[in-house]
Amino acid sequence: MTSTAPVQWDPYDSSLAADPYPTYRRLRDEAPLYYNEEHDFYALSRYADCERGLPDWETYRSGRGMVLEIIRAGIDIPPGTLIMEDPPVHTIHRRLLVRVFTPRRISMLEPRVREFCAGALDPYRGRDRFDLMEALGGELPMRVIGMLLGIPEAEQASVRDHVDSSMRIQDGSGINVADAAVLSGEIYGDYIDWRRDNPSNDLMTDLLYTEFDDENGARRTLSRDEVLGYVNILSGAGNETTGRLVGWIGSTLAAHPDQRQEIVDDPSLIPNAVEEVLRYEPPSMAISRYVTRDAVWHGATVPAGSALVFLVGSANRDDRRFPRGDVFDIHREVGQHLTLGLGAHYCLGAALARLQGRVALAELLARFPRWDVDWENATMAQTSTVRGWEKLPVVIP
Repeated sequence: MTSTAPVQWDPYDSSLAADPYPTYRRLRDEAPLYYNEEHDFYALSRYADCERGLPDWETYRSGRGMVLEIIRAGIDIPPGTLIMEDPPVHTIHRRLLVRVFTPRRISMLEPRVREFCAGALDPYRGRDRFDLMEALGGELPMRVIGMLLGIPEAEQASVRDHVDSSMRIQDGSGINVADAAVLSGEIYGDYIDWRRDNPSNDLMTDLLYTEFDDENGARRTLSRDEVLGYVNILSGAGNETTGRLVGWIGSTLAAHPDQRQEIVDDPSLIPNAVEEVLRYEPPSMAISRYVTRDAVWHGATVPAGSALVFLVGSANRDDRRFPRGDVFDIHREVGQHLTLGLGAHYCLGAALARLQGRVALAELLARFPRWDVDWENATMAQTSTVRGWEKLPVVIP
């Protein structure tokens, strides 16, 4: 029976988060510009609308936050919080990050990423089941970010747990930003202070010592607070989203065993399979912006001062852009999905995320070419910003 009630989307409703796609389809068809009165925000759900709006930083600003709760709270954003900055400061800071966060540095991590994946999965050979998130999804991104930043291995788990706890929500409410804990990088303070006096060959050292021309034309290095902001964003974004990607690779290929077998038979399909997982099950479903001036969408006005959510998880399945968008197809010519953003704030760690997804899938298939999921005991994480598995028990036939 088709529902005649007006479509509703609540980012804090865990029942919707379990399977948001039927609601997304209704939004695209019935309310392409959606307004949620309870939480006071607008949302766009079609690909073309997100594609047009996301690059328009002058109208849709990141400087007030890119998470709905932060925008609505009106809190001050700490310096160096790259994904919550606007040009010209964002342009200058991003240019600095591009200088130190190089493709060469990322590619040099691959052997170590592969070694870690092999070491994490080998102990499960011969077993009939294990939790993919415990074995790999919750561990790999933490280790890789640690390698990149130079965070000691003994401290990496506490960093991951800090990030994870700051993103948690209770059903019906968003993350707690009252004390801005989600933005604070002070957990890294002592290590940054130590690293300043003990430079090494890592990204944190480069952030501390690389000179740049700031928005006032002054030649300088980053302040301590700016380095804290950078490190917090890099570690937070890298841990949460990539960990969930590993889980979605495991669950999606379990649900499509024929396509998984194709990848086993032809590993050259791995990169496009990872890209299709990113489109089909994006770890981050929504990108929020602060509206600086009245904007008209679908005949209605989004007033200046509003919060607007770009539902990239919906846009990625829009049949207007991706034919049969709700169908998973490792042979699809994916092109430009929106999981990693678009425009000035396109994900700086996109290459690193893809590297981890590709290597994780290759090493998983090399040891376990077939697996099922114990769906009854699989659980989703409760966050408003990232969607993915908390536990994903896989059964080896």
